[in-house]
Amino acid sequence: MTDFFDEMMDSADAGEMLSVREPYADYGRWFESADPGRIQQKAAQAEEFFRKTGITFNVYGSEDADERLIPFDVVPRIISAREWRKLSRGIEQRVRAINAFLHDIYHRQEILRAGRIPVELIANNVAFLPQMVGVDPPGGIYTHIIGTDIVRTGPDDFFVLEDNARTPSGVSYMLENRETMLHMFPELFSQIQVREVSSYPAVLNRSLGACAPRACNGKPVVAVLTPGIHNSAYFEHSFLADQMGAELVEGHDLRVVDGRIAMRTTRGYKAIDVLYRRVDDDYLDPLNFKPESMLGVPGIFDVYRAGGITIANAPGTGIADDKALYSYMPDIIEFYTGEKPLLNNVLTWRCSEPDHLQYVLDNLHKLVVKEVHGSGGYGMLVGPAASKKEIETFRGKLKAQPANYIAQPTLALSTVPIFTKKGLSPRHVDLRPFVLMSPERIEITPGGLTRVAMTEGSLVVNSSQGGGTKDTWVLEE
Repeated sequence: MTDFFDEMMDSADAGEMLSVREPYADYGRWFESADPGRIQQKAAQAEEFFRKTGITFNVYGSEDADERLIPFDVVPRIISAREWRKLSRGIEQRVRAINAFLHDIYHRQEILRAGRIPVELIANNVAFLPQMVGVDPPGGIYTHIIGTDIVRTGPDDFFVLEDNARTPSGVSYMLENRETMLHMFPELFSQIQVREVSSYPAVLNRSLGACAPRACNGKPVVAVLTPGIHNSAYFEHSFLADQMGAELVEGHDLRVVDGRIAMRTTRGYKAIDVLYRRVDDDYLDPLNFKPESMLGVPGIFDVYRAGGITIANAPGTGIADDKALYSYMPDIIEFYTGEKPLLNNVLTWRCSEPDHLQYVLDNLHKLVVKEVHGSGGYGMLVGPAASKKEIETFRGKLKAQPANYIAQPTLALSTVPIFTKKGLSPRHVDLRPFVLMSPERIEITPGGLTRVAMTEGSLVVNSSQGGGTKDTWVLEE
């Protein structure tokens, strides 16, 4: 049996009782004295609150495509101040390198000239946007919002699982999880000093405003562009717009007016300075990208190139999400910062390379295989949990299109307890901290979104695959 690092309970020697790890000491004492019936009741109330608030998501590819609640667990995931310092330093180093890489890859391409990453990895990549070559985004910022997925395997062993630089989602769940815990267990927050996250929308608004384009005159006007109510993350789009005090707009609400992008209001059209878009590159502008797109704004990319609007995140950032490129992140970090990575990468086999492919085909039963442009847990194989039939089906996919996939070892993800009818029970988790970047500063929200595999023994934490969430506490110094 594999030993997993338990973030709450210290492993014990034979014959000894388990002890609570220091970050959970105060919570452990509270839990021991708490009435399990009351916690069960609060858990039911939390689910009802989420249902009434409309905190749902859509599952693509399901037969009914219904809206679902993401399961919420009332036991917090707790991170000490020391652990958070280590994490945040590594995250900041990583996002600085990613932004520098994006600028380079759309300008002089020094990293390709130096031979640190293969030219074909960029040239043949569908996420690379040739239209962005030579374009300077306002303030030199490509990655205004980043979500970095992190897993843990030991007390001081953190690994970056992937980078989300295109349109990272989930921050609304982080905020609502905290609001729910504050409402359900106020006494906990008077006993335990937890860093707050509620300022995120205000910080996001300020950070985006600091990236306003040259054409901005006065206080920056920020808007959120959504594909519409049928998008799986629509709740988050409307939630963030409301919390920021920004307008929520769709493509048909916008048009080019006097060289600016303007939104329709009751008093006519009003120019927008910063557009926080939750629409993919291909659908952003039918004149420059997919002609059939009904989600974007005709001509917005021309206005962007001319300095008339800031688009966050910048078009073309999706290249940084590429899972084949991920394997080169240690080189990218060293190339642009001159430093060794502070956070570990997961060992990765690129199936586009024949020797890597052969190893993956020979070891499918013990590897995790992912699509290079996949997200949300779709299109992946978790070898140890897959049937022989599933493995053979995936083997065919790999042989047909090897460049579409990478493979990684099955990590021994750490566990955090969830509350069950039988008491506390360990489940595997990951963490997505959210990073805001502007010309002025990099700000990392203390904590982030903890996703938890609600099924015992499962390593798949994605909400689309049955995972849930829990509040993430970073303790004050």
